[in-house]
Parts: sequence; C-alpha cells; structure tokens
Amino acid sequence: MGNKNKTISFRVSEDSFETLREIAEERDLSLSAVFRDYVDMLVAHDGRVKVVPESEFGEDAETDEFPPKVEVPKSFVREHERLELEADHLREQLQEYKQYVNRLKEQMDDEEDVEDVVHLEELDDELESDETYRLG
Repeated sequence: MGNKNKTISFRVSEDSFETLREIAEERDLSLSAVFRDYVDMLVAHDGRVKVVPESEFGEDAETDEFPPKVEVPKSFVREHERLELEADHLREQLQEYKQYVNRLKEQMDDEEDVEDVVHLEELDDELESDETYRLG
C-alpha cells in the first residue's frame, strides 16, 4: 500500500491561531510545518511529548533526554536474556510435545484393531470379587 500522507484538521481559537502563526514566523516555518514537526515528535516519543514555554524551559532540560532513560545493571540484563532463552526452549519443547501427541492420535485413528484397547473403568465393572489386576 505504501506510505500515504493523511490530513488532520481541527479548530482553535483565533488567539491560539495568531500565537501559532507567530511561532511559525519566528522559526521561519510554515504553519503546516510546525504541526508536522509536532506530530512527528509525538509519534517518535510514543505520545509522551510535553509542550513547555521557552521561559519555563530550563538550561538543564536541554541536556536531559526525553523520554528519560534508566541504566540497568548488567546482571539484570543477563537474567532477562537467560529467561528469554529458557522461554524459547520451553516453547520448542511444547511444540515437540504437541507434535508427538498429534502423531499418537493419528496412530490411534489409523489402527483398525481397536480390541487391544482396554478401558480400566470396564474392568472395575466386571470384577465380582476383590480380584486385582496388575499391569506390567
């Protein structure tokens, strides 16, 4: 399908519109470019963008990354990787088990000689005394 541009429209008050136009003129951009930049920033930061007036924008904020990043100990990362590998291994084992069960079911369905199957419930019903059966 490809990447197609979509149009977004909304209404703002006349004062807000004038303020936005002034911002665009200060930055020597079109009003559309201001909105495209904002939308691109919003998408890039997964919707976590905070618009702050420049007067409230501190000097230390320029060095901080947004969204904030946290350093994680290597032991935590290694444990996480180990658990991912173990989960993958368990998924593989589960898949093999399912294939084995399906193969056994197919063998049971293909068997014409069903007389070899003994249901334990039927043996209990046939018992007249305290006789016990031993398997093996």
